[in-house]
Amino acid sequence: MAKDGPETRRQILRAAQKRFANAGYAATSVQDIVDDAKVSKPALYYHFQDKAGLFQALVHEAHDERYRILREAAAQGGDIRAQLENILLALFDYFRQHRELMRISFATMFAAPGELPENLSYADKCARNFEFIRSLIQHAQQRGGLDRHFDSEELTFGFYGMANFHLVANIVSPDCEPDQLTARRIVELFLAGAGPKPRVRKTVVKSKEKK
Repeated sequence: MAKDGPETRRQILRAAQKRFANAGYAATSVQDIVDDAKVSKPALYYHFQDKAGLFQALVHEAHDERYRILREAAAQGGDIRAQLENILLALFDYFRQHRELMRISFATMFAAPGELPENLSYADKCARNFEFIRSLIQHAQQRGGLDRHFDSEELTFGFYGMANFHLVANIVSPDCEPDQLTARRIVELFLAGAGPKPRVRKTVVKSKEKK
């Protein structure tokens, strides 16, 4: 297998992904990765400048895949309810299949100083993904599908917060697996809110007695 081939690069990425997700960045060495990938160090350095560059590539992959999922799910059409449900279902499915990559993605937000490479770049991709959801919400507000009492940023944070909580819960506890019903209930809560709703009084119309 040629060391400069795409398959070698994928092999290195998957070996690094497993190590970083289960041992952490700081505790993983280049030697660990090349041993697991069954490649030489020169092969790794051909594709990635160093261990930090390898970690950066995985972080970019995680955020880029999330962006792809958001766009493809939203493109299925429907109103804002259908779009948000489709997005959640697609994210749940992807997270189940790529748990290690998603653990790395969330680790960038919660890791202590020194546990990640210096100058790690991902904020722009996080902002891009957030703004995509926000654009859907803004469009729904313009069409009357969402209340304009809240601004689009507040609504996006609300939806993002509920979605991310369920995704993180699934990473921490695999038994807590969100499904289609979870997606539907999250969107229902987001759209309807948890406050008491005004009770609708039922009017009983009595028919006139026949004379």
